[in-house]
Amino acid sequence: MREVKENYQQRVWQVERDQLVLEHRDLVQHVLGRVLAEVPNHVDRENLEGAGLLGLVEAAARFDPQHGASFRSFAYLRIRGAIIDELRRNCPLPQRLLNLWGRIREVTAHSERYPTVEQLAEQLGVPVDEILDCLSSVHVLRFEDWQEELSPVARTTELEQSLEREDQQQLLAEAILELPERLRHVITLYYAEQLRLKEIGEVLGLSESRVSRLLSQAHAALKHIVTRMESN
Repeated sequence: MREVKENYQQRVWQVERDQLVLEHRDLVQHVLGRVLAEVPNHVDRENLEGAGLLGLVEAAARFDPQHGASFRSFAYLRIRGAIIDELRRNCPLPQRLLNLWGRIREVTAHSERYPTVEQLAEQLGVPVDEILDCLSSVHVLRFEDWQEELSPVARTTELEQSLEREDQQQLLAEAILELPERLRHVITLYYAEQLRLKEIGEVLGLSESRVSRLLSQAHAALKHIVTRMESN
């Protein structure tokens, strides 16, 4: 009887996963369109689309609604990660960094919350400097995005000053990894993906005003983290 019940539950879960994939195929095209807008025309769209679909399937297999995130936000980041990984297989980054990035992605994919740089270094047996070098090389967040107007949430003088140093990208990479998951999603979608507040709300299933508040919270949290880093 127990085996019958387990088999039934497995079949139900498989149907639910298949349904998630079918209902969110449009998300692959949305993410792919944004990525293709920033890469050369000769890039093979078909390969990237295939990678995105695999990312969607993986997201459906790993999704656990009890963790609180919506499937759309959960899948968005994994689809984009899969597409970017496919791009990087043909990029000029050193193989050492590509291999390390793959290991970082594997660790974060199996973690309920993104680990800090120190935790990544400990789990992978790699010096912190190498982790930061890798994160900076693959552009976890481009510092140039911070130099633009942060409207509708104003940039504070303290934050701007705290980021004006040689290791700006490294500081941001580490600080972003320490943000709570939802704030990290919002800040990444706003700056790295350059989505408008309304678009972020559609991805995360939130109102535009709620996204604005979360973005403000993310700025404050980053300021706190960076200030702590500066004082160490």
